[in-house]
Amino acid sequence: MTTTIKLAIGSLLVGFAVLALKALAWWMTGSIALLSDALESTVNVATALAALIAVRVAARPADANHPYGHHKAEFFSAVLEGVMIVIAALLILRESFYGFLAPHPIDAPLEGLLVNGAATAVNAVWCWVLLTRGRRERSPALVADGRHLLADVVTSAGVAVGVLLAMLTGWWILDPAMAALVAVNILWSGSRVIKESVSGLMDEAVPEGTLTIIREVIASEAGGAMEAHDLRTRHAGRVTFIDFHLVLPGDTTVDAAHEICDRVEAALKRAVPDANITIHVEPEHKAKHTGIVVLD
Repeated sequence: MTTTIKLAIGSLLVGFAVLALKALAWWMTGSIALLSDALESTVNVATALAALIAVRVAARPADANHPYGHHKAEFFSAVLEGVMIVIAALLILRESFYGFLAPHPIDAPLEGLLVNGAATAVNAVWCWVLLTRGRRERSPALVADGRHLLADVVTSAGVAVGVLLAMLTGWWILDPAMAALVAVNILWSGSRVIKESVSGLMDEAVPEGTLTIIREVIASEAGGAMEAHDLRTRHAGRVTFIDFHLVLPGDTTVDAAHEICDRVEAALKRAVPDANITIHVEPEHKAKHTGIVVLD
């Protein structure tokens, strides 16, 4: 079982535990803000399940129908998570609207906040685990799940502030007001997750910093070649696809050309983990004089 699958299973178990605690906090208090917090946790469970399915599919090896692998499954999961974050925010806004119409006192606010605080602490720890390990494993699904939990932690903190202020001031309308404010923050978080995931589905190039590293590696390691041009990159899950044309002198032997390509490929894989590299060798009359100049 891979690390990403273990983390995805952990997310599902944590999601169920946090949902139970937040539902208990809402049952104890009747707070609209705490109800909204519990509603978002139902989405956490659903997105954790989606992430688990996605990382299991992405871990499958390439086959005849998917010769480039199944890595993009994680992007589909991340898009789904972003959509569900937005849905959670809309549900919270709905509850806030009804709370504005009929604000009411909160029962046992301190006890409810303690239970909700325990759930938030669990979420915060697991959010940190997902973001750090998800980036290390280069898993879009786990990173998206971590960002979703981060939005949930912010939501819970805002809810706690709203409930405390309402309790101290007697202004019970602060309960739905705070829920509405954190819903806006959740909408922003969901839109970011969707945007980043769609860029992967659309085969967007790697970030400029990574592109600079790729160019520098080719320029320094392709000794014996003349230039490289038509460099193209994209990413799918943890895999970075790199392909380019490498121009060699016309008298280069097949063995020599193969040795140069092997050297460049090995250097790129050291610089860019999980790189999938395709090099198209061309004779010198194909040079465009506009690509990457190979250093002697």
